[in-house]
Amino acid sequence: MNLLAAPTVALELPDEAFDGVGRRPFGVYVHVPFCATRCGYCDFNTYTAGELGTSASPASWLEGLRRELDAAASLMTERVGMVPTADTVFVGGGTPSLLGGDGLSEVLAAVRGSFGLTSGGEVTTESNPESTSPEFFDRLRAGGFTRVSLGMQSAAPHVLAVLDRTHTPGRAVEAAKEARRAGFEHVNLDLIYGTPGERDIDLDSSLTAVLDAGVDHVSAYALIVEDGTAMARKVRRGELPMPDDDVLASRYERIDSALSSAGLHWYEVSNWATGADAECKHNVGYWDGGDWWGAGPGAHSHIGGTRFWNVKHPARYSEQLASGAFPVAGSELLTAEDRHLEELMLKIRLRTGLPADALADAERVAADKVVADGLMVVEGASYVLTDRGRLLADAVVRTIAA
Repeated sequence: MNLLAAPTVALELPDEAFDGVGRRPFGVYVHVPFCATRCGYCDFNTYTAGELGTSASPASWLEGLRRELDAAASLMTERVGMVPTADTVFVGGGTPSLLGGDGLSEVLAAVRGSFGLTSGGEVTTESNPESTSPEFFDRLRAGGFTRVSLGMQSAAPHVLAVLDRTHTPGRAVEAAKEARRAGFEHVNLDLIYGTPGERDIDLDSSLTAVLDAGVDHVSAYALIVEDGTAMARKVRRGELPMPDDDVLASRYERIDSALSSAGLHWYEVSNWATGADAECKHNVGYWDGGDWWGAGPGAHSHIGGTRFWNVKHPARYSEQLASGAFPVAGSELLTAEDRHLEELMLKIRLRTGLPADALADAERVAADKVVADGLMVVEGASYVLTDRGRLLADAVVRTIAA
């Protein structure tokens, strides 16, 4: 561990947050805040070069990242007497692939130098297909990455245009094939469905392209118009319609049918995989209530029921670390009720289901009513969503938690 001016301003976390650290799954999330352009639907903590000017750069961000990771490991040593080894690493953004294969390898080296990585640990990076190449994937493999997630969104040019996506149709599939040829067994493609102007034939062409790519994992998310985005402003002005809930439900069923027929089965409401080895272990750690340290501007962490998050702007992030302070903007201690509701909300979305013994008596009565309504079934000692229940997962949660 290379302690680079470890922060002298303490990160105040309650003692109970550290109980069990090292016995629960532990992941490291790294947020890369850089993008070449801003997509109209995106409300993530990202910045283009023009927005940042000279206030921050990948070099200053990487220096800050190393400081934060080393400081986090030092904190763990101080409070727990050991540094939990990372089971998974996930580099997200933003557009991590803008760092290039060598830059991302430096990121992983920083994680290894602070927390370490378990043997056989999963290491994922998100990538924009336009900033990848065969050489990029070769560098990633050599650097220790085991999994790639590519933002495809759609194969239809007019749908990509509405989303303000810059990659060309077909590039995502070719990138996935390049990743496979570079030796990546685990490759994910992301889809967004329900974009204004998307037709059934457009979705079908996207699904055909996904299956042609030969990936072992697919994530598909309904378009959400987030406040403050360019797309939200267009909807407000009447230039675009809001996504229709009935259309979204129909599209989800279409996606599930196509993927299931091809051997990719749901393990979380928005995620399909060819088998347990293809599931995203890092995300499963989130859903199972594991611990993770989120490093980078705006990144969120969770340690033993305490959640905390970093300042958003890359320049402020680097400045705070350079001055000897943790870059934390805020924190919250989850109450027992908060943690229970989160467990219910997350595990109800999993194919493994919601354990019956996690429910209070009144909640179990409500769950049984949901079963009677055909939205869940009982499998062993768990409640599992039916196909129709997956379309109404949020309503199921509200019913049980009422």
